[in-house]
Amino acid sequence: AVIGIEYLPKDRAPVDAMGPLAREAVRQIRAYLSDPRHAFDLPCAIRGTPHQMAVWQAISAIPSGKTRTYGELAASLQSGARAVGAACGSNPIPVIVPCHRVVAAGGGIGGFMHSRRDFQLDIMRWLLAHEAR
Repeated sequence: AVIGIEYLPKDRAPVDAMGPLAREAVRQIRAYLSDPRHAFDLPCAIRGTPHQMAVWQAISAIPSGKTRTYGELAASLQSGARAVGAACGSNPIPVIVPCHRVVAAGGGIGGFMHSRRDFQLDIMRWLLAHEAR
């Protein structure tokens, strides 16, 4: 099962997929890159607290091309926006669990992957633009 996905900086050489599951994950990620409406169908085995799991499940229900705010998710889960943000940042399988679809109030980017650095925020901006087309 897939347990993690990591974004690599542009200056890192790609690594060949090793094994049938990794090759299928690459195939499906490429399908998403071609069509942002692609629905992932990979066996995943992620671990987290009950709160994280609830947040990740709620994030997974956000359709491609749509966003929700941390506050909206928090209200639906009877939680707090910061706790939702912390769970989003701890998501081990970004893109499959599309945490980039969770934004700050007013549509601002907020954080992404526990970071406010350009590399991570550029990924989030690209994913949102990719899905908006």
